[in-house]
Amino acid sequence: MTADQDPALLRRWNTTLLAARAGREGPDPAPYGRNLLTRWAEPQRRYHTVDHLRVVLDRVDELTDQGGEGGELELVRLAAWFHDAVYRPDRSENEERSAALAEKALTEAGLTPHEVTEVARLVRLTTGHDPAGGDLNGETLCDADLAVLASDRDTYRGYTAAVREEYAFVPEAAFREGRATILRHLLGLPRLFRTPYGAAVWEERARENMERELAELTDMSGKA
Repeated sequence: MTADQDPALLRRWNTTLLAARAGREGPDPAPYGRNLLTRWAEPQRRYHTVDHLRVVLDRVDELTDQGGEGGELELVRLAAWFHDAVYRPDRSENEERSAALAEKALTEAGLTPHEVTEVARLVRLTTGHDPAGGDLNGETLCDADLAVLASDRDTYRGYTAAVREEYAFVPEAAFREGRATILRHLLGLPRLFRTPYGAAVWEERARENMERELAELTDMSGKA
């Protein structure tokens, strides 16, 4: 999907960048938004698509509407736009490359050094989704990115199927083992969601979804 095919999302980008710039002069936001939407529509993507971007932005808004306090909301939204802007499923440096893209683009687009540094930090944080206590920006972005884990059963199955399609080049046994490792890591965390709303509304359902997926991935011996 291109920017021309989704003008509402492009307007959303324009509004966010202008709000972050807070009246300061800078270039037209639209070309940056078009570039990002083109990236999010690349053919190798099956889950990390424009739809995922839209959902993360919606979850950021949901967290804010449900009592989120503090933080720098426009910077969190910008980080959502950039967090998977560079995505190759066969590479491990996607978050770092996405953060570097944010640093370059947002500097050109008129943000201050502090703002650019914070957006890039948030993008890098999505590598492990482990914000420090009190990191309101990080908690909001990470919870929004992980909210898919708390989807209804059909949506969750669609998510796992799309992830498998992105990793179609990985043999089935290896994929099952790797995916099971990720699920065990997430299930072993004391909390998946760090915001009060995420912990109250998403935590239980997310764990149920992941436990069910893990059971389907593993044999009777408990090994993938």
